[in-house]
Amino acid sequence: MYDIIVIGGGLGGLTAGAKLAKSGKKVLLIEQHDRPGGCATTFKRKGFTLEVGLHEMDGLYGSDMKTRIFRDLGILETVDFIKVPEFYRFVNGRRDLVVKHDPEEMVRRLSDHFPNEKNGIEAYFHLVMNIRQIMKQNELDSNRTLGEFMDSIISDEDLKLILLGNLGYFHDDPYSLSLGYYCMAQNSYYTGGGNFIKGGSQVLSNALAGVITANGGEVLLNHRVTGIQVKAGLATGVIYQKSSGGATLSAYAHDIISNASIPQVGDSLLPPDFQNFRDSYSDLTPGASLLTVYFGFKASPANLGHHQYSTFVFDPSVRILADILRNNRGPFETRSYTFVDYSQINSELAPEGKAVGAICCMDYPDKWEHLDPKAYKVRKREVEQIFRDRLEKLIPGISDTIEYCEVGTAKTVQRYTLNPRGAVYGFAQTPGRVATRISSPIENLYFASAWTQTGGGFSGAIYSGYLCAMEVLRKRR
Repeated sequence: MYDIIVIGGGLGGLTAGAKLAKSGKKVLLIEQHDRPGGCATTFKRKGFTLEVGLHEMDGLYGSDMKTRIFRDLGILETVDFIKVPEFYRFVNGRRDLVVKHDPEEMVRRLSDHFPNEKNGIEAYFHLVMNIRQIMKQNELDSNRTLGEFMDSIISDEDLKLILLGNLGYFHDDPYSLSLGYYCMAQNSYYTGGGNFIKGGSQVLSNALAGVITANGGEVLLNHRVTGIQVKAGLATGVIYQKSSGGATLSAYAHDIISNASIPQVGDSLLPPDFQNFRDSYSDLTPGASLLTVYFGFKASPANLGHHQYSTFVFDPSVRILADILRNNRGPFETRSYTFVDYSQINSELAPEGKAVGAICCMDYPDKWEHLDPKAYKVRKREVEQIFRDRLEKLIPGISDTIEYCEVGTAKTVQRYTLNPRGAVYGFAQTPGRVATRISSPIENLYFASAWTQTGGGFSGAIYSGYLCAMEVLRKRR
């Protein structure tokens, strides 16, 4: 009998399990993959460590909640966080500009480039940098979208695109993204800068798993929960088996925490008689997924004159904000993308003298689901070549340095995380989603994931896990 069973080993589940184990609870965490972390994992190919999800993690300034969480769990003693040199470089064929993490500097620089938009630039940074106080005073329209706000303060379309260069960190469409959610997340980047975990995000996931086991808990990998047992209105345990199949096993606990997606809980893990719970999220849509092209280079791209950590390349056909969603669903030949060059920092992802990089863009499972296994592999090779060619245009000569290349699609994300539609950020963060709190249908069943109120990304999942653990501890007291 356990105090807590955690279903899933993504950052939300790991953080919740670590806090509870450190608080003296007997914890069992069950993860279907062969390593903990969910999207916070790495894998190795030909001597390269390839980063699955992390480009940069926001915050880690003094009052950032993650700083307090990591200090509480002892993570800062075992995990090294590296500040990345700049926020991002934006390129679209008309503009080529580097965005720094310093908001005051960006107001000056952008005002120099766009002198007629000075008031709009100041209005943008005022809202982003004061968003907590503005929301606390109920001075922000909770129904307003990011796109609507940008159109109201700025006329120059390229300036809007530059400011929203990293939109893909949150969503695929500015006209359905909650303005408040965007500003809260963007505020953390501008306040604390960006951070990379030395050695890759697997280091953080392993450290959190280590907190669980060091405090008497268990982390069971390669096993998948197939059901939550419910008796007399309470969750009593879980049914699980090896991910490869085999005998059905059971484990029992006083409380159950699900790091699995909320739709997975309702549609697959709970008994059929929880229709009211399924209705509570039926109007919410899973967010977009991602396609990633992983690169191992024989030499650093800096040797070819490339000096930015993150470069957001928007196709010239994206001229206004309304073009972004269309482009995200368009051909890979013109789809906007991000190139991350991990060799710009001491990432420890590549052997001496070599480098690791990644191209990332929005992706959707319907682009892949109709393909049989053979056609799927062929299409992945085609997409790989498309982005090799596009990277060559960005950094001439880089094709000759590519030693290894691999593509992960929305279908890949769905396979390894079990998230519906391969959604990496949980439910799409629309104004309606932000205003909707999904309550557990069972008193002792809790949620800790990107699918909860805190939203997606590394930060959202970590917050969710810690807040969930604190709720369990308060109730148990």
